[in-house]
Amino acid sequence: MLARAVRIFEAFSPGETTLSVSEIARRAELHISTTSRLVAELTGHGLLSRGPGRTVQIGLRLWELGLRASPTLSLRQVALPFLKDLTNLVGHHAQLSVLEGMDILFLERLSAPDAVVNLSRVAGRMPATATAPGVLLLAHADPERQEEALGRPLPTYTRRTIGDPDRLRSALAEARRNGFVTSPGWVENPACGLAVPVRDVDGAPVAALSVIVPNDDRVFGFLPALRAAAMEIGLVLRRAHAEPTR
Repeated sequence: MLARAVRIFEAFSPGETTLSVSEIARRAELHISTTSRLVAELTGHGLLSRGPGRTVQIGLRLWELGLRASPTLSLRQVALPFLKDLTNLVGHHAQLSVLEGMDILFLERLSAPDAVVNLSRVAGRMPATATAPGVLLLAHADPERQEEALGRPLPTYTRRTIGDPDRLRSALAEARRNGFVTSPGWVENPACGLAVPVRDVDGAPVAALSVIVPNDDRVFGFLPALRAAAMEIGLVLRRAHAEPTR
């Protein structure tokens, strides 16, 4: 029952938050009658809700519970003022993300008007190997996860996306050496990502702070501000961790 409910929730994506019961059944690989019964039960608990035209969407109760329990909530709250400053500085996008399996998961994204194209979405995922924050965090992940990434097919968006294991291995080594990653044209040719790590109390990268800006020679000019913001976020997190519990 629980596994089937999870498959129903996973049928929704950041870009498709309203689905028909038949589409949920198809994506969850469940019989339509089973799907209808589970959707009715989950709706009764507020975890799903009915949308227009007999469609279904994520319920407010699920959002409430997920937000209350999320270990990333304090990280996002701490980072938000710095993301606003970075967005104003670069005039495009600033985002915060974490590594989740073989994906990069975006916790927050702020965008300026008329910003360059950017496919990331809040609560959305992209293949880690195809993004600057993903390669950055993967470079500091355990060796087993790195080898898993190197052994998998590498999804590509453009001809510039990392598409072979040798290039990925070199990119991971370069990320560890430089402490930042750029992704010129990896996802969209006109755009370039620039990512640096946010470090926890032990100095380990727990998230990536990044900007998406035009793919030109101005990219590296944003690196000092990005590093300073990431360092400040880490300092706030460390101070919060050191404060005694009342």
